[in-house]
Amino acid sequence: MSHVKDGHLTCLFMRWQKVSVAICLGLTWLSLGQVSQAADDQRARAIVDRVAGLFTSQSSIATVEMQITREDWQRKISMQFWSLGKSNILVRIISPQEDAGTAILKVGSKTWYYLPKAKRTMTMPASMMMTSWMGSHFTLNDLVKESLLTNDYVIATSFEGQRDGIGMSEYTLTPKPAAAVVWGKITLEIRQADQMPVRQRYYDEDGKLVRELTFSEYKTVSGRLIPTRLIMRSMDNISKKAGAGGGVLAQGVMRPQDQVIEQTTITYENIVFDGPITEGTFSLENLKQ
Repeated sequence: MSHVKDGHLTCLFMRWQKVSVAICLGLTWLSLGQVSQAADDQRARAIVDRVAGLFTSQSSIATVEMQITREDWQRKISMQFWSLGKSNILVRIISPQEDAGTAILKVGSKTWYYLPKAKRTMTMPASMMMTSWMGSHFTLNDLVKESLLTNDYVIATSFEGQRDGIGMSEYTLTPKPAAAVVWGKITLEIRQADQMPVRQRYYDEDGKLVRELTFSEYKTVSGRLIPTRLIMRSMDNISKKAGAGGGVLAQGVMRPQDQVIEQTTITYENIVFDGPITEGTFSLENLKQ
């Protein structure tokens, strides 16, 4: 009888060992998966951070042309940009003459707007940073990068593979709980071959696509490859037109036929990285010049 009992206990012990090994293996694979996911997130964060800093360095000076296209009007604006690190940015309009001298200055977390006709300098609160710049599809926030993607968003890899025969990676950015941002989600598409941005899409809190930023005309400037043409489109406006007059589906977005697509194009005509710029460039006195 004791032999039977001992045999029963031995079987139970062996089953317990198998279960323990299975649990340990399961925990090990779970742990490895978590480490892999964390590594992917860190890699995604590093790539997004590098893309966000493509047009900044220790310093940069750029001349850009902004072409604004609306349904019933168009205008062209020439501007000059100065940056020192990521904290100091000055943008000043060169032409047309009636807007020349209009400028925006960011130093640290503070932003000022200068209106030369009124000879008035205004402090811009955070609530005003989503205001359109000169009637364009770009906001003040877009120009001076008040919102830092890697600080305000959780970043994850959402796609890696081929799109239209090109190796692409897509990263999804979702706001951190305490982040003071307006977007419910941002997606960023990157070419795998050279890590250049191709498309950035902005969604509201309900998951609706609001606007799209595309990058093109890649050139090497000061030893750095950058896109020199950026186009911002309001997808809400396109959707309304496509719904009213019919349209075609392109890249997952319905676009109207035979209608003007409202958009703003920024073209970098010249940019110099790491040239000499003094701290005085980013002063209130210089803002008014």
